[in-house]
Formats: sequence, C-alpha cells, structure tokens
Amino acid sequence: MTRFFSSQILSIFVVFVSLSSYAFGADTVTATNTATSDPQVLEWDDLVPADYDPEQIVEEYRRKYNIDELPDDDPILVELIQKLKILDKNAPLKETLNGKPVKIAGYVVPLQGDGQKTTEFLLVPYFGACIHVPPPPSNQTIYVSTIDKNGADIRKLYDVVWVTGIIRTQRFSSELADAGYMIEAQSIEPYL
Repeated sequence: MTRFFSSQILSIFVVFVSLSSYAFGADTVTATNTATSDPQVLEWDDLVPADYDPEQIVEEYRRKYNIDELPDDDPILVELIQKLKILDKNAPLKETLNGKPVKIAGYVVPLQGDGQKTTEFLLVPYFGACIHVPPPPSNQTIYVSTIDKNGADIRKLYDVVWVTGIIRTQRFSSELADAGYMIEAQSIEPYL
C-alpha cells in the first residue's frame, strides 16, 4: 500500500504537466499578426519551454534509488518531492510570449469577487486545480485581472472560459498557487 501511494504522489506531480497539454481541443494558431492585434490562440503546452522536462528528475531518482519501492516517509522520497515542488513554483516561462495578444481557454479559480462577478482569478488547465488537487506548475497557471473593474460574469467555481488579452511573463503568488504568467483580460467569454 505504501509503495503504491508513493508512486501515486510522484505521478501527480509529473502527470499535471503532461495532461495540461490535452486539456482543451482548440487549434493553435501558429502566427500572430501584431499589427492587427489578432490574438494568438494558445494551448497550455504552448506556455512550456520545449526543453523543460521535470520527469527527468523523477527518472533519475527512479534509476538511482528505486523510488517505487520506498516507503512514503523515506528521506530520499521526501527530498524528491521537495525538489519537484520547488521546480513547479519556479518552472521556466516562455519569454517569447511576453507582451503578445493571446486567447486561451481554461478553468476559473476565483481570487476576488462576489459570487456573481470576479475581478481576479487564476486560469488553470484542468478541473480541480488549486482546490481539490495540488496546483499545476507556475508555467501552467495564469493570474488574470479584468480591465472592467466591475469584473467578469462567473457562473460558478471552475467555469471554463476563453480569456483574451496581453500576456506577461510575470510571476504572481497567492495562497492557492503560484502563477508564472499574467493577463489583463480584455474579454472573458464562456468556452463553448
């Protein structure tokens, strides 16, 4: 039971990065026309640098220490989990996106609002992030603020929305998660 649980914990950290790229079926637009400010439609894996692979650390520990056989409280496993947490918080960002008009779909985790409208929220690639399961890496979390100071209509926690605005490679921390990107939303629309 302990070995299964250890493997399951490690899988959670690694799988979130992998799953996030499949969270939405939207097509990616490969070119951005900044002259007309047409937003580039992003998928979640577009936010991750191509050379970033946190699974390499897990594989290294797996080869070196056979971590699948270790009990949950083994110092080696505790060390690995700490390394993965630090890596997630400081995950590398795709600097080429900074200042670009973008459009991305994701799940809403409200930070500021009245239950009907929200002015600040985290946009995440999968349901349950930050509340029911560990948060995604910072390069898979976007802090969103609305241009409209009245906020955006949010029907319920974890609404799926399209967010359009200028993306910034700027880190943001909250009690729920660390975000690597920020967008001041020009529009927020239901994902249909």
